[in-house]
Amino acid sequence: MRKNRPQSIVRAANAQGKAPWVSALTGLAVGLAAAVLGFAPATWLAEAILSATQGRVVLASTEGSVWNGSAQLVFSGGQGSGDAVALPGRVSWQLRPGWAGMTARVEATCCATQGLLLQVLPRWGGATLKIADAQTHWPAALLSGLGTPWNTLQPDGDLQLSSQSFSIEMVQGRIALAGTAQIEARQMSSRLSTLKPMGSYRFSLTGGAVTAFRLETLEGALRLSGDGQWSASSRVHFTGFATAEPDREAALSNLLNIIGRRDGARSIITVG
Repeated sequence: MRKNRPQSIVRAANAQGKAPWVSALTGLAVGLAAAVLGFAPATWLAEAILSATQGRVVLASTEGSVWNGSAQLVFSGGQGSGDAVALPGRVSWQLRPGWAGMTARVEATCCATQGLLLQVLPRWGGATLKIADAQTHWPAALLSGLGTPWNTLQPDGDLQLSSQSFSIEMVQGRIALAGTAQIEARQMSSRLSTLKPMGSYRFSLTGGAVTAFRLETLEGALRLSGDGQWSASSRVHFTGFATAEPDREAALSNLLNIIGRRDGARSIITVG
């Protein structure tokens, strides 16, 4: 028994000698991983968004990191599309991870100077995106970058977006909306009509088990109206109507032929 004691002591000494090296290497690996994540370039975020949106949202000329960065925001028709429109100025963001999820603050010099606050809350099989109540303004010309039918309409005007208690829940491929959101399209015009502006409109959305849509005219010679609904288990269904005030029919006739099916003096817009 005595002969084994020196060997056991040597083994213990060797183990103690190796332990600091193992701890040091482990600490170095953790430190390097934290450094890589902490200074991950903004291009990583740009690539993730490009993939998630199938090429429809592009962060170009990125600067900074994933956590604090800026870029030029470009809307595109997707892979293979020649349509692309860039937002004036730059968009900046701040991402902050937390125990409950991820929070983000997004600012755009042209459109969202007060900042837009977002929160992503992961859950089993999906996640919930919460958008803090906000009001922002965006140029309608951005829509042209999304391809058909916007590249044909070439809209111009001011889009005022607002929301209240709005959230998007994604679980196992299903999407559910909650809260309300509203878009007011002010002083709108199109390359398909010589009448500028054609009018101002409001599109509202109310989330729930069945999400309801409504389109109405605020003012103008082009009159738009319609209602629709959508749920996680069905397609979007929308029926709308477009008409022109009698003294403006000639100026709006071409547009009415494009945006829907003509039925006498009106055009019927259907989706789904």
